[in-house]
Amino acid sequence: MMKTSVFDMSLLQDSWSTEAMRSIFCEENRIQKWLDVEAALAKAQAKLKIIPQKAADEIAKKAHYKFMDMDFIVAEFKKTKHPLVPTIRGLEKACEHGYGEFVHFGVTTQDIIDTGFVLQFKEALNLIKKDLKDIATALLKLTKTHKNTAMMGRTLSLQALPITFGHKSAIWLSELSRHYDRILELEKRLYVGLIVGAVGTKASLSDQCNEVEKLTLESLSLSVPDISWQPARDRFIELGYVLGNINATFNKIAHQILLLAHNEIDELAEPFGKGQVGSSTMPHKRNPAVSENAVTVSNALKANLAILSDIERHEHERDGQVWKMEWKLLPEIFLMLSVVLANMKFVLSDLELKKDKMLENLNTLKGFVLAERVMFALSDHYGKQHAHEIVYENAMRGIEAKKSFKEVLLLDKRVSKVLNEKQIDELMDATTYVGYAPKLVDEFLTKAKNYAIFKAK
Repeated sequence: MMKTSVFDMSLLQDSWSTEAMRSIFCEENRIQKWLDVEAALAKAQAKLKIIPQKAADEIAKKAHYKFMDMDFIVAEFKKTKHPLVPTIRGLEKACEHGYGEFVHFGVTTQDIIDTGFVLQFKEALNLIKKDLKDIATALLKLTKTHKNTAMMGRTLSLQALPITFGHKSAIWLSELSRHYDRILELEKRLYVGLIVGAVGTKASLSDQCNEVEKLTLESLSLSVPDISWQPARDRFIELGYVLGNINATFNKIAHQILLLAHNEIDELAEPFGKGQVGSSTMPHKRNPAVSENAVTVSNALKANLAILSDIERHEHERDGQVWKMEWKLLPEIFLMLSVVLANMKFVLSDLELKKDKMLENLNTLKGFVLAERVMFALSDHYGKQHAHEIVYENAMRGIEAKKSFKEVLLLDKRVSKVLNEKQIDELMDATTYVGYAPKLVDEFLTKAKNYAIFKAK
């Protein structure tokens, strides 16, 4: 079979998705979910005496991918140009004693495909939740270990004030915990099937239509909708955007790791395995390839989000031109997010912090990043606004003259009048000006114990 997609090419597929997620969205599992819905429907209808019990038993027995003649089904697709009818005919063909006549009794294609999709999404979200929990555990360890590890905080790309790495990773963890909560909230609305017939009125499902739907969906462990949602795609749009929100967080984290791994900054390094090669021509390179891949894939994922809201634009009661877009958009979002999470779990579980380099970078600006601290020390004597003017003048003078902050402060009599050299040295120690970061991290960790993401499930 000719492979043309990044999701199925042997050399590329593991860079764009994980095997576990591919197994959920592979053709075999998609068809199996359709068969699961058909079997559940037949059993429900037999229980209500709408179809013979023997027919339901045979349909349930043969509703397995292993009984499907895929050559026949593919040939039928080429002939019918229909996404589900070939599989219905394949199940009908597999059933003996003519019981295949009762397959797909009273339902429409969208009943089966939508409900089957929800079953796939349920499996996929279980994988996503597990990965998020694993990453949260790695972030929790980083936060505890490095709550006091001083590093430079940066705003608008430039050095701002000292922080601790634990404070940075705590913010990442807090964000991640909210994503996990969003999934739990989403599941209540998402895990809903439908058995409503051609235009949602249940006209072909007998006067026991509500009971048919209820029994069918209960056997699939799905909720019953309040009314047809064939043209209402808000559930799937919400799913896509929740996944997109998670993706955005890891795009940010991975990109930040790449920035802090630059040789000129050199504060972080992702794990680099034995035998791993950074470049085909530069043997010295230890490229942060895993973080880079996470950013690459997450950037591509955003393209699917850009058109996701279009699936809500159904004309009338059903509209194939937008409905069928879901079959590409949502599985691809899951596939790409799966490898983004796998990449970040690998990186964050063994992330290397270069503390010496962090300390060195705290002094890159020769003390000028402590201008705020000096200003408030002087404000006790001159008032805040006057102190700001004194510090601003010294900062501009020192930067232009390429002198250290301490040097210019000692030359200013307004400063030396109220602060001696020892006091200035103490003010110039960036590691002691991380604010309340360690305390804030401790407070955060106390709250984090109760986060849903850390609850066993």
